[in-house]
Amino acid sequence: MDVLLNEDEEMIRDGVRRFFQAECGVPRVRAIEDDEARTDLDLWRQLAELGWLGLALPAAYGGGEAPFTQLTLLFEEAGRALAPVPLHPHMVAALTLAAAVERGDCGPLAETVISGACMGESLLTWAWDERLPNIGPEVVTLNAIADGNGWRLNGTKQMVEAFEIADYCLVAVRTDASQTAAGGITLLLVEPGAEGISSTTQRTLGGDHQSEVQFDNVYVGGDALVGRVDDGWDLARPMLERAMVLNCAMIVGATRRAAERAFDYAKERIAFGHPIGSFQAIQHTCADMITWVDGAELLTREAAWHIAQGMDAALAAAAAKSFANERCQMVLREANQIHGGYAQVYEYDQQLWYRRAAAWTMRLGTSTEHRRTVARALELQ
Repeated sequence: MDVLLNEDEEMIRDGVRRFFQAECGVPRVRAIEDDEARTDLDLWRQLAELGWLGLALPAAYGGGEAPFTQLTLLFEEAGRALAPVPLHPHMVAALTLAAAVERGDCGPLAETVISGACMGESLLTWAWDERLPNIGPEVVTLNAIADGNGWRLNGTKQMVEAFEIADYCLVAVRTDASQTAAGGITLLLVEPGAEGISSTTQRTLGGDHQSEVQFDNVYVGGDALVGRVDDGWDLARPMLERAMVLNCAMIVGATRRAAERAFDYAKERIAFGHPIGSFQAIQHTCADMITWVDGAELLTREAAWHIAQGMDAALAAAAAKSFANERCQMVLREANQIHGGYAQVYEYDQQLWYRRAAAWTMRLGTSTEHRRTVARALELQ
């Protein structure tokens, strides 16, 4: 395993970075954050035209079939640029549909949706979280009762990204209430505008929107099934692992940019006649910061490699997420410390990276939960 970038990967990363530098500057990020929509649909269309929305999706549906490791580079750069687009929920749902289709577990609806997702004609999201704060199978309680060829859905989903603008939402439901863990889970494609669905938007620390979604006797037809009935955890587990790694990639991208800004400021800020970067305390802080963000990046790329190779990624994904959640938060706080009071001023740009990356670290499970996964993998539990 080599987690260092090869020549092709460096070219992809540099090309994506140049695009975001040209098209997604801070003024554009601020304008979208202050706008009620919170999503830059023009930038989204540009990503679709460049083929990046289908980068790792099957060629049969218009995708590029790039390895998952290359997809993480796109997410690193999107995080670095604070790109105000629903790239994460869209790709998590699309990759899960593609995995189900590849196994022959989906009907024509899923295939149509994948094609639209590649072209940017369909915007996707997914809904997993409910009442409990963790991300294991036990959190899924949204009730789905069989009704003819379909199901009736009743319950609530929390923290659903881009729900109001999505065309389809991949929803995890409980089709067998007698099972409370991995069994009895089913994945369904639901249209957000279906009768009986209502949602409440909630603004996050990062400045984007998540939704609480209520399902009140919502009917979903049999063609919405993704995978097999009661066996949805087989698809959901790798879905969550991919989601965690892509989340880590965004955190790493934003954190590295926040750190670079702090390093530049330490070279420019003069105190007692010297740049503050010449003081040992600041030097050691900066050394810790680059060590932590490099560590998070390498763990993320290792987890991405496991996924790309079709290997069990549970341990690698949990290690990356646990480390990124804590160490990248520490980097962000130290970057703010170096900037001093400026970092707390809304008009100063540093807070943009802090808020976005900090918000992302709070998604997809806590470090404590992921440490338990690592402990189980080490046969300590």
